Amino acid sequence: MNDRLTEAQMAQVVAEVERLSQRREAEYNAEQVKQILQELNLPPELLEDAMVQLRRQEALAEQKRRNRWIMGGIVVALMGAIATTAVYVQNQNRVENEIANVSASNSLVTLTQNGGSSANQIVRQSNPRVYYRVTLQNAPVGEKLSLACDWIDPRGNIAHQSRYQTRQIDKSVWPTYCYHQLNSGSATGTWKVQMLLGNRTLSTSRFDVK
Repeated sequence: MNDRLTEAQMAQVVAEVERLSQRREAEYNAEQVKQILQELNLPPELLEDAMVQLRRQEALAEQKRRNRWIMGGIVVALMGAIATTAVYVQNQNRVENEIANVSASNSLVTLTQNGGSSANQIVRQSNPRVYYRVTLQNAPVGEKLSLACDWIDPRGNIAHQSRYQTRQIDKSVWPTYCYHQLNSGSATGTWKVQMLLGNRTLSTSRFDVK
């Protein structure tokens, strides 16, 4: 043995050898067990069957310990899943409540995406793109809203339906818009445009097409 040991390592080696020696002294070989059985007036020929039963009991005890660990893991996983579901449901309820509070403070039909005055009368021959600009109040910060606009012609038919999702909202007062492209074939008369959030109408405006 060429390996050199430190004083601490030597102490550990001595302790380990002592432990193994004590364990060996505590163990009995087959002959010793048979001798003990004879001294107790017990049939030594049953030793093999007894050893089989002992191993079975030890294996059963080990299996029970494993099952307890497995059940403990399952319980922890279920508790985590329940907690996650509860947080998700709570968050969904919060978002639904916030969406229910969304309203429109003002709306404007214009021929420009940003700015511009209200366009109450629109000439269809110029093939204009008509914007419906709406300012939302109590918009849910951190969420996105799925909105829709119905463009209804003078006959009451939905000539065009816009569906879109906003960007992530970062302020409770949130401007948004939708648009529809008119052309020379568009019906003349009074049109109506309405913005919807789900099945709820947020805002409605009218404009004339000539």
